[in-house]
Amino acid sequence: MKGGPDKPGAGVLLLAHGAPERLEDVESYLSFVRGGRPGPPQVLEEVRHRYAAIGGSSPLLRWTRAQAAALENRLQLPVFFGMRNWHPFIAETMEQVRESGVERLAAVCLAPQFSELSVGLYIKRTEEAKRQAGVTAELAWARSFHDAPLLIEAFAERLRPLAPGRRVLFTAHSLPEKALADGDPYDRESRATAAAVAARLALPDWDFAYQSQGMTGDRWLGPTVESCLDRYAAEGIRDVVVHPIGFVCDHIEVLYDIDILFRQYAAERGISLSRPESLNDSPAFIAALAEVVKRCW
Repeated sequence: MKGGPDKPGAGVLLLAHGAPERLEDVESYLSFVRGGRPGPPQVLEEVRHRYAAIGGSSPLLRWTRAQAAALENRLQLPVFFGMRNWHPFIAETMEQVRESGVERLAAVCLAPQFSELSVGLYIKRTEEAKRQAGVTAELAWARSFHDAPLLIEAFAERLRPLAPGRRVLFTAHSLPEKALADGDPYDRESRATAAAVAARLALPDWDFAYQSQGMTGDRWLGPTVESCLDRYAAEGIRDVVVHPIGFVCDHIEVLYDIDILFRQYAAERGISLSRPESLNDSPAFIAALAEVVKRCW
């Protein structure tokens, strides 16, 4: 991209998945996730149950807004954010970009590891929305920042107080196995992030697993967290820290899948399960995002 953060007309675009803010919105939200295709009633009820269990609302939008505000303050540049599956939709954000007169945008998906099924889809949707809105600003993509040194430090900073004397299990969001058929780097990058954090803290014992497998008939990436907890129970391991290095803020996969589902599963096997605080608006993470943005220029 020509120019940089010191040139007029520069800005930043952050992209996130999106999540419902009310139980009444869950059905509409799922229709966006599924591309308008109706889902089984039991899936709708299960997702509603999970959101009810964490208070009826996801904090994803609140944390994304906080991350954008902190990054804007650090860079002294306009920072926009849009969601793929809920308000503010990427298309809505592109209207703001057009009205702002920004000429160059560093675009960052708030998912550190690249996959065509995740980051690749954000790029496609954003480019479509850009054309439809008549936005002329140049987009420069940070396709992956899985090994950014400041990101590794941010994850390590959160984990450091909990790691001593406990088995650490790093996790990332599972994808269908078919996603890796054409050399998709997601599995490699997710494991590399975990290994880098483990090396940063010189962890003697750690593992990696996939969480939040989808409610479909596809074969999903493993091993699962549950299979690791079963093995730990058989080995007599009683203290486990789950550290999700594929997520950068609190949302349903953290607050329900880890804090409720995995914690209960572990307790039933005599294991105490904890996790570090999510990155959320951690100054270390905001510094990492700032460096990722500068790499785009």
